[in-house]
Amino acid sequence: MVTRLDLGSISVDVVRKDIKNIHLGVYPPTGKVRIAAPAWMELDAIRLFAINKLAWIRQQQKKLREQMRETPREYLERESHYVWGRRYLLRIVERDAAPSIELTHRHLKLQVRRGADVAKREAVLADWYRAQLKQAVPALLAKWEPIIGVRVERLYVQHMKTKWGSCNTTARNIRLNTELAKKPPECLEYIVVHELVHLREPTHNAHFVALMDRWMPHWRDCRDMLNRLPVRNEHWDY
Repeated sequence: MVTRLDLGSISVDVVRKDIKNIHLGVYPPTGKVRIAAPAWMELDAIRLFAINKLAWIRQQQKKLREQMRETPREYLERESHYVWGRRYLLRIVERDAAPSIELTHRHLKLQVRRGADVAKREAVLADWYRAQLKQAVPALLAKWEPIIGVRVERLYVQHMKTKWGSCNTTARNIRLNTELAKKPPECLEYIVVHELVHLREPTHNAHFVALMDRWMPHWRDCRDMLNRLPVRNEHWDY
Protein backbone atom coordinates (compact mmCIF):
# COMPACT_ATOMS: atom_id res chain seq x y z
CA MET A 1 0.00 0.00 0.00
CA VAL A 2 1.20 3.50 -0.89
CA THR A 3 0.98 6.31 1.66
CA ARG A 4 1.14 9.92 0.48
CA LEU A 5 3.14 12.52 2.42
CA ASP A 6 2.59 16.17 1.52
CA LEU A 7 5.59 18.37 2.34
CA GLY A 8 4.53 21.79 1.12
CA SER A 9 4.73 21.74 -2.68
CA ILE A 10 6.33 18.28 -2.75
CA SER A 11 4.36 15.05 -2.49
CA VAL A 12 6.12 11.84 -1.51
CA ASP A 13 4.81 8.32 -2.10
CA VAL A 14 5.84 5.98 0.72
CA VAL A 15 5.92 2.22 0.24
CA ARG A 16 6.73 -0.04 3.19
CA LYS A 17 8.67 -3.20 2.35
CA ASP A 18 10.54 -6.01 4.03
CA ILE A 19 13.89 -4.21 3.72
CA LYS A 20 16.59 -3.10 6.15
CA ASN A 21 17.27 0.45 4.97
CA ILE A 22 15.22 3.41 3.77
CA HIS A 23 15.59 4.38 0.11
CA LEU A 24 14.72 7.69 -1.52
CA GLY A 25 14.27 8.17 -5.26
CA VAL A 26 13.35 11.06 -7.57
CA TYR A 27 12.15 9.71 -10.89
CA PRO A 28 11.91 11.12 -14.40
CA PRO A 29 10.34 12.70 -16.24
CA THR A 30 8.39 14.84 -13.73
CA GLY A 31 10.50 14.33 -10.60
CA LYS A 32 8.03 12.14 -8.75
CA VAL A 33 9.36 11.28 -5.28
CA ARG A 34 9.16 7.82 -3.77
CA ILE A 35 10.46 6.42 -0.49
CA ALA A 36 10.79 2.70 0.16
CA ALA A 37 10.95 2.22 3.92
CA PRO A 38 11.28 -0.78 6.23
CA ALA A 39 7.87 -2.13 7.30
CA TRP A 40 8.64 -1.41 10.95
CA MET A 41 9.49 2.28 10.44
CA GLU A 42 7.03 4.83 11.89
CA LEU A 43 5.47 7.34 9.48
CA ASP A 44 6.70 10.28 11.58
CA ALA A 45 10.29 9.02 11.25
CA ILE A 46 9.84 8.68 7.48
CA ARG A 47 8.42 12.21 7.31
CA LEU A 48 11.43 13.57 9.23
CA PHE A 49 13.79 11.72 6.88
CA ALA A 50 12.04 13.26 3.85
CA ILE A 51 12.10 16.77 5.35
CA ASN A 52 15.85 16.48 5.89
CA LYS A 53 16.23 15.53 2.21
CA LEU A 54 14.06 18.33 0.77
CA ALA A 55 17.00 20.34 -0.59
CA TRP A 56 18.36 17.28 -2.37
CA ILE A 57 14.91 16.41 -3.73
CA ARG A 58 14.45 19.90 -5.18
CA GLN A 59 17.90 19.76 -6.73
CA GLN A 60 17.13 16.42 -8.43
CA GLN A 61 13.75 17.66 -9.67
CA LYS A 62 15.41 20.74 -11.18
CA LYS A 63 17.91 18.53 -13.04
CA LEU A 64 15.11 16.39 -14.44
CA ARG A 65 13.11 19.40 -15.63
CA GLU A 66 16.17 20.76 -17.42
CA GLN A 67 17.27 17.49 -19.02
CA MET A 68 16.65 17.29 -22.75
CA ARG A 69 14.28 14.73 -24.25
CA GLU A 70 14.80 12.85 -27.47
CA THR A 71 12.20 13.40 -30.11
CA PRO A 72 10.03 10.27 -30.51
CA ARG A 73 11.68 7.83 -32.90
CA GLU A 74 9.78 6.79 -36.04
CA TYR A 75 12.47 4.44 -37.45
CA LEU A 76 12.55 6.13 -40.81
CA GLU A 77 15.34 6.59 -43.35
CA ARG A 78 18.07 9.04 -42.23
CA GLU A 79 16.70 9.35 -38.71
CA SER A 80 19.41 9.93 -36.08
CA HIS A 81 20.29 7.11 -33.67
CA TYR A 82 23.15 6.84 -31.20
CA VAL A 83 25.53 3.99 -30.44
CA TRP A 84 28.12 4.42 -27.64
CA GLY A 85 27.73 8.18 -27.84
CA ARG A 86 28.19 8.47 -31.61
CA ARG A 87 25.47 9.64 -33.98
CA TYR A 88 24.49 7.44 -36.92
CA LEU A 89 21.93 7.93 -39.67
CA LEU A 90 19.43 5.12 -40.02
CA ARG A 91 19.28 3.21 -43.29
CA ILE A 92 16.33 0.89 -43.84
CA VAL A 93 16.93 -2.18 -46.01
CA GLU A 94 13.90 -4.36 -46.74
CA ARG A 95 14.83 -7.90 -47.67
CA ASP A 96 13.28 -11.34 -47.33
CA ALA A 97 15.92 -12.47 -44.89
CA ALA A 98 16.50 -12.54 -41.15
CA PRO A 99 16.60 -9.07 -39.54
CA SER A 100 20.07 -7.70 -38.88
CA ILE A 101 21.95 -4.51 -38.05
CA GLU A 102 25.26 -3.29 -39.42
CA LEU A 103 27.25 -0.21 -38.41
CA THR A 104 29.27 1.69 -41.00
CA HIS A 105 31.23 4.90 -40.63
CA ARG A 106 28.12 7.09 -40.64
CA HIS A 107 25.14 4.77 -40.94
CA LEU A 108 23.23 2.26 -38.88
CA LYS A 109 21.83 -0.18 -41.45
CA LEU A 110 18.65 -1.87 -40.24
CA GLN A 111 17.66 -4.83 -42.36
CA VAL A 112 14.06 -5.99 -41.90
CA ARG A 113 11.62 -8.10 -43.83
CA ARG A 114 9.44 -6.36 -46.40
CA GLY A 115 6.50 -4.59 -44.86
CA ALA A 116 7.92 -4.57 -41.32
CA ASP A 117 6.10 -1.91 -39.33
CA VAL A 118 7.52 0.60 -36.84
CA ALA A 119 7.00 -1.76 -33.89
CA LYS A 120 9.01 -4.50 -35.59
CA ARG A 121 11.82 -2.12 -36.54
CA GLU A 122 11.95 -0.84 -32.98
CA ALA A 123 12.04 -4.39 -31.57
CA VAL A 124 14.93 -5.43 -33.82
CA LEU A 125 16.96 -2.38 -32.79
CA ALA A 126 16.11 -2.85 -29.10
CA ASP A 127 17.35 -6.46 -29.21
CA TRP A 128 20.55 -5.28 -30.87
CA TYR A 129 21.18 -2.62 -28.20
CA ARG A 130 20.66 -5.27 -25.53
CA ALA A 131 23.22 -7.53 -27.23
CA GLN A 132 25.71 -4.65 -27.42
CA LEU A 133 25.42 -4.04 -23.70
CA LYS A 134 25.69 -7.74 -22.82
CA GLN A 135 28.86 -7.90 -24.86
CA ALA A 136 30.43 -4.83 -23.23
CA VAL A 137 29.69 -5.48 -19.56
CA PRO A 138 31.70 -8.68 -18.83
CA ALA A 139 35.02 -6.90 -19.41
CA LEU A 140 33.98 -4.14 -17.00
CA LEU A 141 32.98 -6.67 -14.36
CA ALA A 142 36.30 -8.48 -14.78
CA LYS A 143 38.08 -5.16 -14.26
CA TRP A 144 36.10 -3.79 -11.32
CA GLU A 145 34.97 -6.78 -9.27
CA PRO A 146 38.49 -7.48 -7.90
CA ILE A 147 39.11 -3.78 -7.27
CA ILE A 148 35.90 -3.30 -5.28
CA GLY A 149 36.03 -6.75 -3.73
CA VAL A 150 32.60 -7.99 -4.78
CA ARG A 151 31.23 -10.58 -7.16
CA VAL A 152 28.05 -10.32 -9.23
CA GLU A 153 26.07 -13.54 -9.27
CA ARG A 154 23.87 -12.58 -12.20
CA LEU A 155 23.61 -9.74 -14.69
CA TYR A 156 20.30 -8.59 -16.18
CA VAL A 157 20.12 -6.26 -19.17
CA GLN A 158 16.70 -4.81 -19.90
CA HIS A 159 14.79 -1.69 -20.81
CA MET A 160 14.24 0.28 -17.60
CA LYS A 161 11.96 3.31 -17.58
CA THR A 162 13.17 5.16 -14.51
CA LYS A 163 16.72 4.02 -13.72
CA TRP A 164 20.07 3.52 -15.41
CA GLY A 165 20.78 0.56 -13.18
CA SER A 166 19.85 -1.21 -9.98
CA CYS A 167 21.11 -4.00 -7.78
CA ASN A 168 19.83 -6.61 -5.36
CA THR A 169 22.29 -6.70 -2.50
CA THR A 170 20.90 -9.96 -1.14
CA ALA A 171 20.98 -11.95 -4.38
CA ARG A 172 24.10 -10.07 -5.58
CA ASN A 173 22.46 -9.30 -8.93
CA ILE A 174 22.66 -6.11 -10.97
CA ARG A 175 20.37 -4.77 -13.69
CA LEU A 176 21.42 -2.35 -16.41
CA ASN A 177 19.29 -0.25 -18.72
CA THR A 178 19.70 -1.04 -22.44
CA GLU A 179 19.64 2.72 -23.09
CA LEU A 180 23.24 2.80 -21.82
CA ALA A 181 24.35 1.31 -25.16
CA LYS A 182 23.46 4.67 -26.70
CA LYS A 183 25.64 6.67 -24.30
CA PRO A 184 29.44 7.14 -24.22
CA PRO A 185 31.28 4.08 -22.82
CA GLU A 186 32.45 5.98 -19.74
CA CYS A 187 28.79 6.40 -18.73
CA LEU A 188 28.29 2.64 -18.76
CA GLU A 189 31.47 2.14 -16.72
CA TYR A 190 30.27 4.68 -14.15
CA ILE A 191 26.92 2.91 -13.73
CA VAL A 192 28.61 -0.50 -13.42
CA VAL A 193 30.94 0.85 -10.71
CA HIS A 194 28.01 2.59 -9.00
CA GLU A 195 26.05 -0.67 -8.75
CA LEU A 196 29.08 -2.70 -7.66
CA VAL A 197 29.78 -0.22 -4.87
CA HIS A 198 26.16 -0.66 -3.76
CA LEU A 199 27.01 -4.30 -3.09
CA ARG A 200 29.35 -2.91 -0.44
CA GLU A 201 27.12 -0.04 0.71
CA PRO A 202 23.39 -0.23 -0.17
CA THR A 203 22.57 3.45 0.48
CA HIS A 204 23.85 6.75 -0.91
CA ASN A 205 25.41 7.76 2.37
CA ALA A 206 28.80 9.31 3.12
CA HIS A 207 30.44 5.88 3.13
CA PHE A 208 29.12 5.18 -0.38
CA VAL A 209 30.46 8.53 -1.63
CA ALA A 210 33.84 7.86 -0.02
CA LEU A 211 34.07 4.47 -1.74
CA MET A 212 33.19 6.02 -5.10
CA ASP A 213 35.81 8.72 -4.55
CA ARG A 214 38.42 6.11 -3.71
CA TRP A 215 37.88 3.83 -6.68
CA MET A 216 36.56 6.23 -9.35
CA PRO A 217 37.63 9.80 -8.51
CA HIS A 218 36.08 11.21 -11.69
CA TRP A 219 32.66 9.60 -11.13
CA ARG A 220 30.92 12.95 -10.75
CA ASP A 221 32.07 14.00 -14.23
CA CYS A 222 30.62 10.78 -15.67
CA ARG A 223 27.38 11.28 -13.75
CA ASP A 224 27.06 14.87 -14.96
CA MET A 225 27.75 13.79 -18.56
CA LEU A 226 24.99 11.19 -18.34
CA ASN A 227 22.60 13.72 -16.81
CA ARG A 228 23.28 16.22 -19.60
CA LEU A 229 22.54 13.78 -22.44
CA PRO A 230 19.02 13.55 -23.86
CA VAL A 231 16.88 10.76 -22.45
CA ARG A 232 14.30 8.63 -24.22
CA ASN A 233 10.99 10.34 -24.84
CA GLU A 234 8.21 7.98 -23.87
CA HIS A 235 5.33 7.41 -21.50
CA TRP A 236 6.74 6.73 -18.04
CA ASP A 237 4.93 4.43 -15.60
CA TYR A 238 5.52 4.27 -11.86
